[in-house]
Amino acid sequence: MAFFQIPPSLGNQYTNDRVLKSYLARKLPVDVAREIEHSLDEMGELAGGHLHRRFLEEYDHEPRVVAWDPWGRRVDRIEVTPLWKELFPLAAEKGIIATAYEREHGRFSRTHQFALAYLLDASSGVFSCPMAMTDGAARTLLASGNRAIIDRAVPRLTSRDPARAWTSGQWMTERTGGSDVGISETVARPDPSAGPDAFRLYGTKWFTSATTSEMALTLARPEGSSPGGPGLALFYVELRDDAGSLRHIAVNRLKDKLGTRMVPTAELTLDGTPATAVSGLKDGIKKITPMLSITRMWNAVGASSGMRRGLALARDYAKKRIAFGAPLADKPLHADTLGALQAEFEGAFLLTFRVVELVGKDEAGEITEREASLLRMLTPITKLTTGKQAVAVTSEVLEAFGGAGYVEDTGLPRLLRDAQVLPIWEGTTNVLSLDLLRVLARGGSISVIGEEVHACTEGATDGALRRCAEAARRAVAHAHAWAESARESGPIALEAGARRLAMTLGRALELAYLVEHAVWAKATSGDERPALSARFLARSGVDSILDDDFVDDARALARYDD
Repeated sequence: MAFFQIPPSLGNQYTNDRVLKSYLARKLPVDVAREIEHSLDEMGELAGGHLHRRFLEEYDHEPRVVAWDPWGRRVDRIEVTPLWKELFPLAAEKGIIATAYEREHGRFSRTHQFALAYLLDASSGVFSCPMAMTDGAARTLLASGNRAIIDRAVPRLTSRDPARAWTSGQWMTERTGGSDVGISETVARPDPSAGPDAFRLYGTKWFTSATTSEMALTLARPEGSSPGGPGLALFYVELRDDAGSLRHIAVNRLKDKLGTRMVPTAELTLDGTPATAVSGLKDGIKKITPMLSITRMWNAVGASSGMRRGLALARDYAKKRIAFGAPLADKPLHADTLGALQAEFEGAFLLTFRVVELVGKDEAGEITEREASLLRMLTPITKLTTGKQAVAVTSEVLEAFGGAGYVEDTGLPRLLRDAQVLPIWEGTTNVLSLDLLRVLARGGSISVIGEEVHACTEGATDGALRRCAEAARRAVAHAHAWAESARESGPIALEAGARRLAMTLGRALELAYLVEHAVWAKATSGDERPALSARFLARSGVDSILDDDFVDDARALARYDD
């Protein structure tokens, strides 16, 4: 009888997720945990069942642009995949955005929201993209104080009613580049006939995600404004008129991307697009910062979700795949490989949800000055650390399936392709490393991270966990000493080592959070697995600081073909 390999399968992604359940049990008050459990159980069932099956069935489905109607009229209609059509109303009804703004559970509302998002993301074809933009837009508009725009847009961005709910885009990237937005070429011209804050926008937005949204926040330079970032202003745009037609917006094309192929990412030309200035006519980059902080948090949640999904599939497959006379799960080398990946995921999860906790406290007005300083540093650190981990982990996950991991219609290659966007979108690893340096230059201190690591690891008393705690502390101390020395040497040395600094701090924090959780898990339930993850992460390496000055060497290698 011919052999056919049994494919991996998933169960309820909430009830099967030890890490999420254990974290929530430690962090949430008992009444809050009880009240939100049903919603998480429902989402876990959808994510591991119906949505996962749809995701696999539509592995080759992609959005498309219908540029013209049958009678020759330019319509530029973007048609999303069937899965995405289902997700728009589902996300509204399940409160993927609303939960954070209803604030039913105070500072824990963000934890509830992102637990839902974490469960949904890996089965959604990166539907987290419009959700992140929508969440960020709501937060940015509320911070702007523009009551007219707030009253019009925010109730729709945060609605649970699919007929009323809006999503938002964010348009910053132009042909001039994504990171250096200060050289934007989009021009804003006053439109006095429409009001004092009304403008018309002209330019090309080279990379716009969530292009099927009802609104967007974008940057443009008012005519006559100064060059550079300070001369840009933040604008609010509603994409369509009452008839559903785009308002002087042409969809040039959808981007042909490596991954996130269900996401309708478009190149747009704005040719007199009506827009409203959100808050003055300068410092737009500063005013869109709340959007970036939120979307970077979503990025980290997506990284954690993708790693968790890959590992869930790999573990199930390891039980079913027989090689050399035994299941892969029984092979010591395979177990060692999956154990190391699990440790990376658990560290990333705990680091990510620490940021979620702090954002929840900030929005509830309960954050301390020290915590606020910590959050400013953790936002870039967490995004860059988890993004790199997601690519490495999903690459190893594909390898754990052998040749099947390279076959498109298994759905597995998409895990890696979708992960690759995570270190790029909303700031590359290098850009975010420089963001960390800016935070430090403006009064942030690595000593605050050192205090966090010490507080999280002081309960580690047994030998193995104590050694993990010491590794985390040493890494932060080394990073602090290096940063002080590099600062004295000048900006070139500091910038050259910024990535190693950020990654060291990120991994040290992950190890510290694992130690903290391991102490709790052992004391409350006797669960030793978080401690095993801490040991694996420590063995994989935490400290990547280089004390020697390699700037000249790096420059020589970077231009070796000159």
